[in-house]
Amino acid sequence: MMEIITAEQLMEYLGDYILDAKPKEISEIQRLNYEQNMSDAMAILHKLQTGLDVNVKFTGVRVFEYTPECIVFDLLDIPLYHGWLVDPQIADIVKAVGNCSYNQLVEKIICCKQSDNSELVSEGFVAEQFLNNTATQLTYHGLCELTSAVQEGELCVFFRNNHFSTMTKYKGQLYLLVTDQGFLTEEKVVWESLHNVDGDGNFCDSEFHLRPPSDPETVYRGQQDQIDQDYLMALSLQQEQQSQDINWEQIPEGISDLELAKKLQEEEDRRASQYYQEQEQAVAAAAQVQQVQGAASPASGKQSGSSERKRKEPREKEREKEKEKNSCIIL
Repeated sequence: MMEIITAEQLMEYLGDYILDAKPKEISEIQRLNYEQNMSDAMAILHKLQTGLDVNVKFTGVRVFEYTPECIVFDLLDIPLYHGWLVDPQIADIVKAVGNCSYNQLVEKIICCKQSDNSELVSEGFVAEQFLNNTATQLTYHGLCELTSAVQEGELCVFFRNNHFSTMTKYKGQLYLLVTDQGFLTEEKVVWESLHNVDGDGNFCDSEFHLRPPSDPETVYRGQQDQIDQDYLMALSLQQEQQSQDINWEQIPEGISDLELAKKLQEEEDRRASQYYQEQEQAVAAAAQVQQVQGAASPASGKQSGSSERKRKEPREKEREKEKEKNSCIIL
């Protein structure tokens, strides 16, 4: 009977459920294995508020590279799907992509483009074109496989564009739970159909009856704001992941601990500098958008206060980052 549930409450509910769901009659080996998985899941449970690191493979809608984050879905018995599949009828793409995960395919493309072998260069180009042409992370072959794999009435999680969505199947049609902030005031809009790769589904109520938004213009602006925020977050996460991947092969053998610490500190300084630049650009862009909106229509006091809070948040993050930058790395 609650209208608002905080993220902390959700984390507490999930943690309690994982503890209560422990099997009773299992062998000692199974018990130890379950307790280890439970410990790993608890360690990354807080990431559910910001984002989990999952790495898709292009061979099946349930195929992901195994990471500790996947343990959460296993323990909670929640199916995880994606629709970013290679069409098996396109032989050259099948050969180029192979059994690679997304991260492995990106590395393969870089290696192939630097190769002297023309066949490898061509293969890398084909793989790169596949990623570019399927930037929505959903293919029609993947959509067909999803429709076949998801069971009628099943509640599951759908991963796409660094997002996790609640998905279900009703009368043979896939639906995604609507969570964009543009629908905050649309109380009747609950589900959006997933029937093409372009993302322009039909909106429905809780009974899966068609329910167009009452104010499409407000919804559109809210969706655009959500897309902009999501893109900046995804870009930031991607750049952070790339910057953390230190190329250990370039570090000479026999390097002293002090020299290694200096290299790590230099990498941290570079990341901090890059972070500041991104935050400054984001603040400048937000201010520019606010000025344009203010010129188009008078802003209310509530909106002004909200934008002021948004402008303060990057400064607080910068101060935290500055503290991290000035800290010392101890090996």
